Amino acid sequence: MEEIVYYFFNISVIKEVFPYVIDGLLVTILLSAWVIPLGIASGLLVAVLGFVVKNRLVKWSLIAYIDFFRAFPPLVLLIFLYTGLPYLNVELSALQCVALGFMLNNSSYFGEIFRAGLRSVHKGQREAALSTGMKRWQVLWYVEIPQAVRNVFPDLVSNGIEVVKLTTIASVVAVPEMLYAARTAQSMLYNPTPIVLAAAIYLVLLLPMVIALGKLEKRQRVQQVKV
Repeated sequence: MEEIVYYFFNISVIKEVFPYVIDGLLVTILLSAWVIPLGIASGLLVAVLGFVVKNRLVKWSLIAYIDFFRAFPPLVLLIFLYTGLPYLNVELSALQCVALGFMLNNSSYFGEIFRAGLRSVHKGQREAALSTGMKRWQVLWYVEIPQAVRNVFPDLVSNGIEVVKLTTIASVVAVPEMLYAARTAQSMLYNPTPIVLAAAIYLVLLLPMVIALGKLEKRQRVQQVKV
């Protein structure tokens, strides 16, 4: 028992590395605040194009894009961007590679969510709005997208939580997020307590969001049954 406490719950180690791990947490929050909006915006663009454009070539191209990046491992994508682009004389910082890789990966997932949301809006809503003289883009922006977001909001939140967890892979390209800070501290102190500390912080941050998401999903199911 003493060995478990020493190697995994060492208070002196926690006190020593806590400021360093918190610095990594701030980078994680900053990274999440950057990549989640990028993923949402690019995913919405992909969904809207697939929903509005009637050209088959465009539609099949979007389907291929979504399927490809949903199937391509994000860790491999990140390493490819970081180590492969310099051969094409494209120099990106580690943070830029993470942002680009996450945007490509997340746009496919967010795009599928938004596509399902847009399809869930009854076409009668569009026809009624068009009959009032609104232009097609106005109907899309003011009528269809707001309803689509409301219908799939729990899925958007769920995917956002997954993105936060996914930021841990940024450590492979030396972005100093929380896992990177914890691993560095572990290698310096020869003690895995910093990893346990980072895991505990992730749990404290994400568990309330997961619980709130569960309640939100339950409330939405109840509303759908009533309707």
